[in-house]
Amino acid sequence: MGLIIAGVAGALAVLILVYGIVSVRSERKGEIEERLGRYTSEYTSLLSGFDGIQSSAEEAAAHEQSIIARRLDAALSDRGFGRKWRVQLARADLKLTVGEFAAMHVISMAGAFVAGTMLFATPIGGAVTGIAGFFIPRFYVARKQGQRLKGFEGQLPDTLSLWVNALRSGYSVLQSMEAIAKESPVPTSVEFRRVVQEVQLGIAMQDALEHLLGRMPSDDLDLVNTAVNIQREVGGNLAEILESIGHTIRDRIKLKGEIAVLTSQGRITGWLISLLPIFLTIFLYVVSPGYMGNLVENRMCGWPMLGCGLGLIGTGAAIVQKIVNIDY
Repeated sequence: MGLIIAGVAGALAVLILVYGIVSVRSERKGEIEERLGRYTSEYTSLLSGFDGIQSSAEEAAAHEQSIIARRLDAALSDRGFGRKWRVQLARADLKLTVGEFAAMHVISMAGAFVAGTMLFATPIGGAVTGIAGFFIPRFYVARKQGQRLKGFEGQLPDTLSLWVNALRSGYSVLQSMEAIAKESPVPTSVEFRRVVQEVQLGIAMQDALEHLLGRMPSDDLDLVNTAVNIQREVGGNLAEILESIGHTIRDRIKLKGEIAVLTSQGRITGWLISLLPIFLTIFLYVVSPGYMGNLVENRMCGWPMLGCGLGLIGTGAAIVQKIVNIDY
């Protein structure tokens, strides 16, 4: 019992440590960006995560890092996975360098290995939990990306309405974006503030919108960017175009909701069928540990059976989710 408590405590300690690192780094770089914003019309500079954009906030933050951390970041940033991580961190709005993100992988894996070794009283169990712990930072970043993208897409129709009203009031495209940055909620306000900031720093409007699309990979936003770029090249009534796009996006959101309702039963059934064997195994292990203990104690037959069972459960869950996940 003591080993179980120690293992659980170790796992919680790893999660708290990872969360603390993210919080401290975000707060520290937030102060730097706030200082930089005084020189660029009150808008903060948040231009990390994309090739061709060297943010002054990154340069200031680099002086605070240790020599080892800077060398690690320089070694990883130019690699393929390093560039991919930079984009993912920018999409999740996490103010971490590539080196810090890599260090989080190592810390999470080491902590999960120690917790698993204490929990299962065997290095093999620690190795399994260590592999799972390696992916904890990635799951966290992916979750943050999904939350921000979902929030941005949900706010996009109202954003376009505000944009249309600003254009019809006589505002320019950049001035209307400034109004969106002031009036819209997060994350829309943050992203449009970045666009305005980039334009004020001398980046072309088209490139700034492409950077926005890179941070928010949304098909609806791609349609908006295309409309704005075409209007800048050939002219036309941008307000009417954006209003029409806004109506289309609202209809798409309504259709998404209807499809989600119709497929909700299938998704719930899939999760229930997938999780039922796991909970049933745990229940039988608690009720009759001597009967189910053979699966854990017998490494020749029990462990392969558990591995095959988990693999088949995962495959079935993936198939069910693929069936109910309708592309539109």
